Amino acid sequence: MKYSTFLIKYAEIAIKGKNRYVFEDALMHRMKLALKQAEGDFAVSKAQGRVYVDCNSEYDYDEVIAALSRVFGINAICPVVKVEYEDFDKLSADVVDYVREEYPDSTATFKVFARRANKAFPVHSTEMNSELGGAILDACPGMRVDVHNPEIELNVEVRESIFIYSKQIKGPGGMPVGTNGKAMLLLSGGIDSPVAGYMVAKRGVKIDAVYFHAPPYTSERAKQKVIDLAKQVAKYTGTICLHVINFTDIQLAIYEKCPHEELTIIMRRYMMRIAEHIAKENECLGLITGESIGQVASQTMHSLAVTNEVCSLPVLRPLIGFDKQEIIEVSEKIGTFETSILPYEDCCTIFVAKHPVTKPNLKMIKRSEERLADCIDALVKTALDTDEVINVI
Repeated sequence: MKYSTFLIKYAEIAIKGKNRYVFEDALMHRMKLALKQAEGDFAVSKAQGRVYVDCNSEYDYDEVIAALSRVFGINAICPVVKVEYEDFDKLSADVVDYVREEYPDSTATFKVFARRANKAFPVHSTEMNSELGGAILDACPGMRVDVHNPEIELNVEVRESIFIYSKQIKGPGGMPVGTNGKAMLLLSGGIDSPVAGYMVAKRGVKIDAVYFHAPPYTSERAKQKVIDLAKQVAKYTGTICLHVINFTDIQLAIYEKCPHEELTIIMRRYMMRIAEHIAKENECLGLITGESIGQVASQTMHSLAVTNEVCSLPVLRPLIGFDKQEIIEVSEKIGTFETSILPYEDCCTIFVAKHPVTKPNLKMIKRSEERLADCIDALVKTALDTDEVINVI
């Protein structure tokens, strides 16, 4: 069946009260951007708690569904047959035609669920359910009614036009990107951080990102891997402004001057300092990391507390209670897993101590950082001054 319209359902936006139009408009904006990736001419509009996509030209159905399925805020995508008001007999005929074309020779159970949002329509919802169900039974004798557990739920929405549909393709849910400020993601080439960025963006947060590169210890392939991960996340979040920071000299200074069991935590603290500086310059309201309690030495509660100490912005850790398999499942769903497991080292894995401290003492860490006093400010300034900015689409 060829559909000319898609009805878009949202969930959380519906409870936003007088501010709902702000979220609806943001959702429509994101939908328009997403549909630019699909061939065709599309018009996005809203009415009575629904958003619609009208297809004004030839289009690829799968391409449109794929594009809309990556828009946060969409709860369901419904391909609909749109008919205009005439009389109930005409509506009944349209519904029967829909069922015959969509489910030829079907023996499935079904239920009609009519919704009369336009109260000017003369037939009430309960009556429509009964009359339309009877018409389908007469026209399709192999089908049966099951009001409790139907295989097909046929929806008939009477609004400014009448919409007939039975398919509801699940959307990603969440809130439209851009409705809850902006945050800076610490993005590495691993499995966790792209998932963390995806999950925070799902709550309506615009994402920028920073990647710490360490040439020649990390190759250009490692950098490209991170760019590729950002591209995959950007399919959901929109354009990501990726900051590439050369971290080599800072790592070498820490390696030469600080106790080796403290390398990871001290490096992490400087990454957070630099990320926060860039975040504030770009009007971000928080930092995002892919940390999960106890996953590695730098992610124990003690380590996280010591890392947090250098930040004044809130640090968002959406994976904090996830185990690794749960994180992998999300990464597979959003298409980042295969890229994340490519064997290109990032700067976090080069200078790894054999026995990293798991319960760092803040006073001792600060004392160790004093050994960097003669060089670290200049090194951080150079790293910030040579920030490479890539707009990832």
